[in-house]
Amino acid sequence: MIGKQAGHIEPDDEASEEDLVRRARVRDEAAVRIMTRRYSRRLFRIARSILRNDGEAEDVVQEAYVRAFTGLDQFRGDASFGTWITRIAMNEALGRLRRRRPTVDWETYGENRRPADIIHFPGSDIGTDPERTMARGEIGTIIEHAIDELPDAFRVVFVARVVEDMTVKETADLFGLKEETVKTRLHRARHMLQESLDKQLGSALTSAFPFGGRRCASMTEKVVRLLYV
Repeated sequence: MIGKQAGHIEPDDEASEEDLVRRARVRDEAAVRIMTRRYSRRLFRIARSILRNDGEAEDVVQEAYVRAFTGLDQFRGDASFGTWITRIAMNEALGRLRRRRPTVDWETYGENRRPADIIHFPGSDIGTDPERTMARGEIGTIIEHAIDELPDAFRVVFVARVVEDMTVKETADLFGLKEETVKTRLHRARHMLQESLDKQLGSALTSAFPFGGRRCASMTEKVVRLLYV
């Protein structure tokens, strides 16, 4: 059972990966909590890029953590813990995919056969503006759908590199690819995604930068006050 030890100093969110792994080996609950917060988004995104199903991806993340934390003796430090546990999640997702699709082409995922909320939009705080929230939600859904429609081999690389912001080397190591292959697949994925979005975003763009409802009413009142008060 994971727990605390007498005289134990709690790690903080900025603790190094090495320190957290060392603490997790002796079943430090605080370290495990920090590590799950640190890697959950990546694991979910990679798993979902393979399975294209939120519920299954969440199950994969949970299973990956259970396997990792109960099997830390197998972690030798040849790669970072983040890469190691991401591979565990990826293998679990690929295993589920193969059970669902027995004829899945494993070669599309890597030359060595190794094995949202997806997009978070940056920018200004949209606050409680329902129109802007709805507009961004619609565009986000279109983007997520377009990513889901990318061929498997290109989708996983795109999610790792662009959505999760992993480096070329990290992505290559994760999927067992050459770095040049990662670059090529990313280039083609961007091109395919751009073509798809060009076709789909036309109607969504009409709702971009909304200025109606409460915001419009507020502006009207400000103008009236300036002119007539």
